[in-house]
Amino acid sequence: MGQPDVLVIGGGLHGCSTALHLARRGVKVTMLEKDHVARHASGVNAGGVRRLGRHLAEIPLSVASMELWHGIEALVDDDCGFECHGQVKVAESEAEYELLRRRAAEVAALGFGHEELVGRAELRAILPAISEHCVGGIVARADGAANPYRTTMAFKRKAERLGAVIVEGCRVVNLARDGRTWCLGTERGERFAAPVVVNCAGAWADRIASMLGEPVPLEVWALMLMISARLPPFIKPVVGAQGRPLSFKQFANGTVLIGGGYKGKAERDRNQTELDFNGLAESARTVWELFPAMRGAEIVRAWAGIEARMPDDIPVIGPSSTAEGVFHAFGFCGHGFQLGPIVGAVIAELVTTGATNLPIQPFRIERFKRAQN
Repeated sequence: MGQPDVLVIGGGLHGCSTALHLARRGVKVTMLEKDHVARHASGVNAGGVRRLGRHLAEIPLSVASMELWHGIEALVDDDCGFECHGQVKVAESEAEYELLRRRAAEVAALGFGHEELVGRAELRAILPAISEHCVGGIVARADGAANPYRTTMAFKRKAERLGAVIVEGCRVVNLARDGRTWCLGTERGERFAAPVVVNCAGAWADRIASMLGEPVPLEVWALMLMISARLPPFIKPVVGAQGRPLSFKQFANGTVLIGGGYKGKAERDRNQTELDFNGLAESARTVWELFPAMRGAEIVRAWAGIEARMPDDIPVIGPSSTAEGVFHAFGFCGHGFQLGPIVGAVIAELVTTGATNLPIQPFRIERFKRAQN
């Protein structure tokens, strides 16, 4: 098999996307995953494919990624369950509506037109089931949702078809430079070597960064989700709220997914999460108040994935600040699924050409070093 050109650490969506885009460029790549592909956040998130509500620094990446999503089957030979029924953020008061008006104006001033302010009547045309007290919202009509586990596995399979080697059950425990080659050791005693390493290790990425002498203030979160029994169809777009955490959508089979920001407890060293039932109750109260159709719904399951959040709510993307030949892509908690296709493409560009046309300066890891000084 021979030595690869690139080693990717982490088998979530961003790791699989990186492996796929590198393989598309003819790069010999091996991806190492400590558990199995899609085991953590990439397989169990809400599946939102959204530009709506992005941090301003993320918008160019998100817009570029949406172009890939609208051709996702051509990219990975699977439609990934992607449906484009739009995403809506609702305002429950005039004060919240004013915040959304300012947000839409700010996005438009940057030259982007995907966030559209709508009033009460148009909101009800889009969401007939919304509670009467809601006064308006913003909508991104070309946004949507997809199946996260199916998507991550589709990227994995396509990467393998293009020649990528994927090794599961392979936890990296040390990383050292030997001349121009990076040598990785695993918990099982295996050794891997390559000139380039990409750190896509999610909630464990700070440990890889620490091996390079660049500690980062990564926070380990466990965002909770729950799902209802089947209900008659009453909603198509994905719905969020301006004033409280919410990610809400109904699947074709009638079940409803409820999430959006309430956290459980993450035990990353044990690969476990613990649910916070008070948080789940608050999440249920939100949908009870916003959607009368949910007031008799039965909740059948709840879960949480282990995710990596950065304190400024944007990810780390780009080259290491301390180690030549190392690149990072992590810290996407709550907003990484839609970015997966383009982040892999950006990392592949950086590895093979040393540059990208997309603006990634805000995501450089050096920002945390500057913050500490």
